[in-house]
Amino acid sequence: MPKLTIDGIAVEVPPNTTILQAAESVGVEIPRFCYHDRLSIAGNCRMCLVDVEKSPKPVASCAMPVGEGMVVHTKSERANKARGGVMEFLLINHPLDCPICDQAGECDLQDQAMAYGFDRGSFHENKRAVRDKYMGPVVETVMTRCIHCTRCVRFATEVAGVPQLGATGRGEDMEITTYLEGALASELSGNVVDLCPVGALTSKPYAFNARPWELRKTESVDVMDAVGTNVRLDARGRQVMRVLPRVNEDVNEEWLADKSRHAIDGLRYQRLDKPYIRKNGKLTAASWDEAFAAIIAKVKGMNGAKIAAIAGDTVDAEAMIALKDLMTALGSSNLDCRQDGAALDASVRASYLFNSTIAGIEQADAILIVGANPRKEAPVLNARIRKRYLRGGLQVAVIGDAQDLTYKLENLGADASILAKIADGSHPFAATLKAAKKPMIIVGMAALTRTDGAAILAAAKSVADNCGVVKDGWNGFNVLHTAAARVGGLDLGFVPGAGGKDVRGILAGATSGEIEVVYLLGADEIDTAKLGKAFVIYQGHHGDRGAHRADVVLPGAAYTEKDGTYVNTEGRVQRGLRAVFAPGDAREDWTIIRALSEKFGKTLPYDNIAQVRARLAYVNPTFAGVDKVMPAEWKAFGVSGAIAAGGFVYPVQNYYMTDPISRASRTMAQCTEEFVLGGSKQVTGTHG
Repeated sequence: MPKLTIDGIAVEVPPNTTILQAAESVGVEIPRFCYHDRLSIAGNCRMCLVDVEKSPKPVASCAMPVGEGMVVHTKSERANKARGGVMEFLLINHPLDCPICDQAGECDLQDQAMAYGFDRGSFHENKRAVRDKYMGPVVETVMTRCIHCTRCVRFATEVAGVPQLGATGRGEDMEITTYLEGALASELSGNVVDLCPVGALTSKPYAFNARPWELRKTESVDVMDAVGTNVRLDARGRQVMRVLPRVNEDVNEEWLADKSRHAIDGLRYQRLDKPYIRKNGKLTAASWDEAFAAIIAKVKGMNGAKIAAIAGDTVDAEAMIALKDLMTALGSSNLDCRQDGAALDASVRASYLFNSTIAGIEQADAILIVGANPRKEAPVLNARIRKRYLRGGLQVAVIGDAQDLTYKLENLGADASILAKIADGSHPFAATLKAAKKPMIIVGMAALTRTDGAAILAAAKSVADNCGVVKDGWNGFNVLHTAAARVGGLDLGFVPGAGGKDVRGILAGATSGEIEVVYLLGADEIDTAKLGKAFVIYQGHHGDRGAHRADVVLPGAAYTEKDGTYVNTEGRVQRGLRAVFAPGDAREDWTIIRALSEKFGKTLPYDNIAQVRARLAYVNPTFAGVDKVMPAEWKAFGVSGAIAAGGFVYPVQNYYMTDPISRASRTMAQCTEEFVLGGSKQVTGTHG
């Protein structure tokens, strides 16, 4: 490996390492604008110039590989003078917008200008102006500020796989633009704002709302999908102003999906901030005591078999264990956390996890996707598949609808029965999986929510067993969930007990009158028309579908307003922290259930969140290992049976509106208008 000296520090690095990367490995920081370690090297800003001995001129450290015996000076007079010259050129046309620019306070150009800028410039010509471009509902542009670093172009092409951005013109006439003057049609488009080192691309919903130094920063976990993206919630007062990604190499790297980033304004609208009781067909405001009294009057003394509970898609594990314990105390085993009726075997953990882990996607060399659309269901995870595809040597095949996932794939057909042919080896793709060193199968909710979902699950296991998807040191059997609460609910056993009913049975029982009380814990994705004449208790944070049908409404806290535990699709236990307080009389969900249990005379045995989490760890030791993925034992699961001919009905038809928060979001309504209802011409992804 080459050895070199950087600012007097001897360092040995692998071949093909750049000078900039070598400097970072020993803690030497080199300024840059265009370089980003997750994007290809452009070498066009020249801010990273360094002084290399025996070199006739300064060297761009981001693009220069190290050489044996190199002696590099990053802080020499020549290097600093070169950077000062680059800074002067960058500021020739850059407007003096700092007082009104949303990037002010966290702008790379500001920071570097303080370090390398002069107190006056050599140029007195008029500054140029560039027309702003329309990039959709979430990205605001002030293109006169653009310094042509091309980070946004490279991200759109390489990571998002939607090559709509590029440069036109040359020299002073160069402009970054969408080729067809349309919105940036990617579920990851908001990341270009994070990447932009100046204020050329900023967040349109956040524009002129707050300054970064006003905000209180809280680390949390996203609940808009099952990836478990690590996020930072920036709040001012009692309002979350924006959501930004946190770096987690194992989960989301440093990317964040648009819905997770911009649906946050939905927390301001249609909120439940006080209890309600239905009187004479109308919901009327009530006190907590009145709401609890109405529940007790209806439920106390009732046979537990007539009571049921359904947990929603964004509920924290603490609330689910509390509700499960309450239902058990009331004698009910009618529980389910699978609102969509997915045929998931809660008794075998390996049957419902993304066993290879999200980071494990980068090791796969063949992937079979069954009844899933990862681009809509988990955009950040889909970006990881594209990242692996761009390295080469990956074959992807899909059983399901023809779809653009931003990488080349082979569509095997829409008929679910094709999976059975792969399982018995009669389909050609079975040979591809067998020949692969680390094959992978991804089963989506569209496959498991069919009436023959259990048979599809069994067939997927047969594929895994017969095609070498599961072998020593590798488990490529993966289930892609769409609900943040699903794996946590399965882990703690929020499923029917002995003789209990699942979600289909609960709804059928409510329709027939067999089930008389249904407790909906943030459950808004069920068919409420099937609840019949049942007495419905709805606990949640938005006046969505469940609240419209409820007889009693208990206002809970959204994920930004409570400390909560969530388990992502790969089985990683993560914890979110409270950024703001819930509005009005709303309370954290587990505390509501704990208070209700006391009214029933069946007080739950925990008084604080530490005790609730101890209860979680007692029920399933997995909950004790925060930010860890525990490998699951590979055992038999699924129910053998014939797979009916026919395709899949995908759970995410409109990516921008999938839950109560995003349905209440004005930004997501604008995205729906733009991208789903055809507000502008879209450009499909690339396969390069």
